[in-house]
Amino acid sequence: MKKILFISIFSFILSSCIAQNYKIIENSFIKKNEEKPVNLNTDQKETIQTKTISKNSEKILSETVHVVLPIKENKNYTTNSFLNTLELAVYNIDDDSIKFKIDRFSNEKEIDEIFSQYAESGKIFIGPLSSQYTRNIKQYCKRDVIIFSFAADRSLAGDCVYLFNFFIEDDLKRIFLHLNESDKLALIYPDNNYGRYLNSIIDNYSSKSKSTLIYRLAYNENLENIRSVIKQISKYEYRKSELERQKKLLKERNDEVSLASLKKLEAFETIGNLDFNHLIISDGNIRILEIAPLLTFYDIDQKTVQFVGTGLWDDKSFFDEPSLQGAIFPGVESSNRQEFISQYRELHSVPPPRTTTVMYDVVSLTNYLVNNFNNIQDVKLFLKDNNNFFGLDGSFSITNNIISRDLSILQIDNGYAQKIN
Repeated sequence: MKKILFISIFSFILSSCIAQNYKIIENSFIKKNEEKPVNLNTDQKETIQTKTISKNSEKILSETVHVVLPIKENKNYTTNSFLNTLELAVYNIDDDSIKFKIDRFSNEKEIDEIFSQYAESGKIFIGPLSSQYTRNIKQYCKRDVIIFSFAADRSLAGDCVYLFNFFIEDDLKRIFLHLNESDKLALIYPDNNYGRYLNSIIDNYSSKSKSTLIYRLAYNENLENIRSVIKQISKYEYRKSELERQKKLLKERNDEVSLASLKKLEAFETIGNLDFNHLIISDGNIRILEIAPLLTFYDIDQKTVQFVGTGLWDDKSFFDEPSLQGAIFPGVESSNRQEFISQYRELHSVPPPRTTTVMYDVVSLTNYLVNNFNNIQDVKLFLKDNNNFFGLDGSFSITNNIISRDLSILQIDNGYAQKIN
């Protein structure tokens, strides 16, 4: 069943819930080569019009934005958290001139009905979440609309479809920019869609880096073979047998120096150096909390090997794990989104899921576009013009209809992830 909600402004809902001393979360648009950012929450229409569109062009860009999200049971958690974030974004932006109409659907027929009814020249849509439904509704680009989709399939970008997500390409780009010629890498990844996709594209980035990718091994998603994979990549059995050989030789010599060396070797599980000094672990979820301790157990020590994660590690629940202290991953410091997190927690008693900030930034960008442009063509030209934006997740641009994030390298340290040089 299709469920439709209409939101004009959420102040009446949230004003009794949100403390009066909250400041509006600032999202700034940064025009390339401009010294000062143009605030997404203020009226900069005159500035933009003189640079990109005719002042005399007719306003046909709709001030009603459609938010299209699934109502399926397995998607309700994501949908609800995105709607909660939408409420906060609308409240903080505090702009009565833009309205958000929420359209819920449960199957292909219902989403097609939504677009068939509302897709007309000048309309902006936010959603859907999945690549499957984005592929189905791309046909409506011919009606002169804009679709900000959260789909992960990058091949869907183009024409009127713009993809906003957390893409592994941005992670890999930043990781390999961080590495140098002395760095030798190994990669372990889950044998699932995410892991296989990362493995299929990593050469595009490693080949341009001064570092060297030496090994890569996949493990089963249920972790049933993770021990054997770790032992294989660390050459554990070979290094352990080499240790036993060295100990045997020292025992046979039976002199004072040899016995002193033997005593030192008793503290080790293996001997010999690893072939790599960086290990990329392209996994997240609770699996990383199982994998990381096993690495140390099988003598892959962070004293000699730098653990490297992806954006999947940007989860505070990982930051207290002892075996991940000192590990690094690409991301954005949480300071930009801290006030949003506090507001969300106060309203819903739980912190927001990490990915919900993408909804906040899309809403802020959409508000900016509606207030500063007159038609879809001008919006497309603007989004194609190599502009930079600043949102809850830091600086980003739009390249070939896909969000491209400017990430930092963060290091896990005693419950926090802090930016390093």
